[in-house]
Amino acid sequence: MLLFLDANVLFAAAYSAEGNARAIFQLAAICGATVASSTFAVEEAARNLRLKAPSAEIDFMRLVERIEWAGGPDRRTLERASKHALPEKDVPILAAAISIRANLLVTGDRRHFGPLFGKKFEGVEILPPAQALLRLLRRRGA
Repeated sequence: MLLFLDANVLFAAAYSAEGNARAIFQLAAICGATVASSTFAVEEAARNLRLKAPSAEIDFMRLVERIEWAGGPDRRTLERASKHALPEKDVPILAAAISIRANLLVTGDRRHFGPLFGKKFEGVEILPPAQALLRLLRRRGA
């Protein structure tokens, strides 16, 4: 299973060792799942951590070492992703998840991605962290 993590999930994982976002990293390792993200998402998370929680930067760097990097999506994938009623800033996130053929795009962005939770786009299902954890738990039990 390949999970693409949005910037807010990366931020939350670095910010708190107790939350669902950090648990995704831990359970993915146990289950043999791969955690991925893009330069775009990692840079956004890093920028927000520097502003809001600079003490979490060391944890962030450790977590980033554990992700698989998604390359930048091509123009066609960006165009296809832009047709799903997302703000322009979120299109590269969906496009990157599509381009690496992720099973899940994990995001805590309920405002922009919330209406898309549980839906699949070109094979990528969009889920919040808690539901992604449940998927990993089911996979572990299988």
